[in-house]
Amino acid sequence: MRIRSLLALAGTATALALTAAGPASAAGGAVLTTGGPGGTAVAVGDTLSAPLATGTSATFYSSAAGTSGVTCTSSQFTATVTSNPAAPGTATESVVAHTFDSSSCTSNVLGVLGVTGIRVDNLPYTATVASDGTLTVSPSSGSTVQTTVKLRTLLGTITCVYQAAGLAGKADNSDNSISFTDQHFTKSSGSSLCFANGYFTAKYAPVTDTGAAVYVN
Repeated sequence: MRIRSLLALAGTATALALTAAGPASAAGGAVLTTGGPGGTAVAVGDTLSAPLATGTSATFYSSAAGTSGVTCTSSQFTATVTSNPAAPGTATESVVAHTFDSSSCTSNVLGVLGVTGIRVDNLPYTATVASDGTLTVSPSSGSTVQTTVKLRTLLGTITCVYQAAGLAGKADNSDNSISFTDQHFTKSSGSSLCFANGYFTAKYAPVTDTGAAVYVN
């Protein structure tokens, strides 16, 4: 079962927009291109998407660099390009979906028997990606980045809600990836079995526009 989810983080994804580690120089070209650095500009209105990088997992752990929490092996984000100016500059995207396949999710938290679902709330989010490789994901005005996690426990299903003011990520043109590392969420509601903090880590690749790999310039 595919459920709208975090990220977001990842997320969401999550998901989400692009940044580049060591971005390419493309004077006169657009921030987001296909066909290579400095290639064809991604059109405003195009949809970008990416699954988890092959062989990786999205994790939502109770501590930074920890190992206790939730792990998912199937997740994807979808974003619509809302502006793509000439480089150097800052492109913007609307993150419209960040999903996790709950059947791919497991938990090693004591007393938790399984993961019923993960959902990213309050979509769409705004993502910005600058030519210097800076990526931010922000909620709508007056809202928050929020993820709802449902866990099956010995006492029944519990719902844990986590919030963050925003997310920061990084992308890499070498594999057209976008990654999030230990993005901090705090519990806003839920059972005492819900961990108080959540740290989201995930790598999505390749980011594509109708099948064509996307680069940041």
